[in-house]
Amino acid sequence: MSPSKADLILHGAHIRTMDPARPRAEALAIAQGRVLAVGNEADIMALAGPGTRMHNLHGRAVLPGFIDSHTHGLWGAARDLFEVYAGLGAPLQKLLDLLAARVARTPPGEWICGGPWRAHARAELGENPAALLDRIAPDHPVALRETTQHSLWLNSAGLRLAGITAATPDPAGGRIERDGAGNPTGILEETAMALALPLIDLNPARRAEAARHMAGYFHRMGLTGFKEPMAFEEDLIAYGEADAAGMLNLHVGAHLSRSAPFGPGLVAMETLADWRHRYGRGHLHTGFAKLFLDGVAPSHTAAFVDPYLPAPGYDPAAHDPDAMLLIPPAELAREVTALDAAGFTVKMHAVGDRAVQAALDAIAAARTANGDSGLRHEIAHAPFIQRPDIARFAELGAVAEVSPKLWFPNPVTEGQRAVLGNDRVERCHPINDLLRAGAEVVYGSDWPAAAADANPWPGLAGMISRRDPLGRFAGQLGADQAIGLDAALNLFTRNSARALRLEHLTGQISAGFSADLVVLAAPLETLSPEEIGAIEPLATLFEGRVVHGTL
Repeated sequence: MSPSKADLILHGAHIRTMDPARPRAEALAIAQGRVLAVGNEADIMALAGPGTRMHNLHGRAVLPGFIDSHTHGLWGAARDLFEVYAGLGAPLQKLLDLLAARVARTPPGEWICGGPWRAHARAELGENPAALLDRIAPDHPVALRETTQHSLWLNSAGLRLAGITAATPDPAGGRIERDGAGNPTGILEETAMALALPLIDLNPARRAEAARHMAGYFHRMGLTGFKEPMAFEEDLIAYGEADAAGMLNLHVGAHLSRSAPFGPGLVAMETLADWRHRYGRGHLHTGFAKLFLDGVAPSHTAAFVDPYLPAPGYDPAAHDPDAMLLIPPAELAREVTALDAAGFTVKMHAVGDRAVQAALDAIAAARTANGDSGLRHEIAHAPFIQRPDIARFAELGAVAEVSPKLWFPNPVTEGQRAVLGNDRVERCHPINDLLRAGAEVVYGSDWPAAAADANPWPGLAGMISRRDPLGRFAGQLGADQAIGLDAALNLFTRNSARALRLEHLTGQISAGFSADLVVLAAPLETLSPEEIGAIEPLATLFEGRVVHGTL
């Protein structure tokens, strides 16, 4: 039986509901974790009962909680808790100094992990990067991640423990960097990282600690939901246990890893089905899968139609876009068709424009084979899109996930310009063109890969201005692709709720919806992009409970 009286009433507020039928309101009532009603003060006050808690917000703003459609929650939390982190774009010497400090307080023989270093500044590491680390950490194995997380830098102890020698072959889709004599230098790219990553994986206790840290951090940012874009069984266990213990308080969509550049081949379809059945409960939703189609631009592993700029070790005349795809187009079409038929929403990592093409072609093949399943498959990142392909997103019901925050200048921009040139980088993330073509677009931070944090507010502000709202990096990127506040908010709320397959539960403030809210000091429309980028939410509510701050 539906409740007739509210447990909690918020009034005196500027409420932006994101409900097209009623976009603004003054008050809302919550009962049993759901929105009972939203509207004007008089109507909502009539829902008060003897036990109703009342909060006058005195003109503060209320929005639906934000949803990040691409963030590696456990991975990012582990970075904050356990790793040496120099900061995105930090000079190499800062990273080395922090490493030395960690060595001094770490027992010999224990792994030390951290980063980031910059692939486009590879020359800084010298001809023998492993030896550089050896001088700092002679008694510890070390693994340092590159900015985009698609390369790993090991010292000699790390190479030994990973069993990597001159005789170790390059794995398919990856590269062990070698010196002139064929000896490993310590740099592992793409799938070659899988040789070392199992050695530095989190144990269950640390994974559980990371889940708790992540939840609190996301709540402080105003997040009430997210999509984990690359989930293995250990991640599902950690999220599920945190949810069962009442410590998650987030809607989580986990994309089960069918393929990953850092893993050994394809995960069996039967295994994905088993994970979906066993772990999909409570706030953890498992009807999603992940495929990787290419790498990243700074390491020349993203698949582009046109060649990269000339560079040592790369010959533009030999450029072969399809050879750079991690999954051949015909095989990819079969994969997406099979996953679609099995009921999985597929997220495909695609950075280069040829990878985006291949992803769209695979979705088209699935639509031809299966008809319209109603599943809205996602192309993750999608920063570079050939102009004729922009219209295909709407035609195929494909979702463009714009991620990471490359629509305004940041430390990654320099590496992009070095390999792609200014003109191509200026066309990065054509969000305005996608929206005008009728595409559905969602936001993802991709924290901690090429993202210093999971804070959505600079992302929102930068989407509006195409500038760095925090003033760290000058200039604009693709100024003609700036969009308005109303359009941008949809990417963080309604659109992302649909991507979670929870569009009837969250993403807007409407009767019957989960009371997932964020409270701000002032309405967004009164703030400049710089002020939006600096927002610190006053409170976050999940299912009507305050999980951060106070009302």
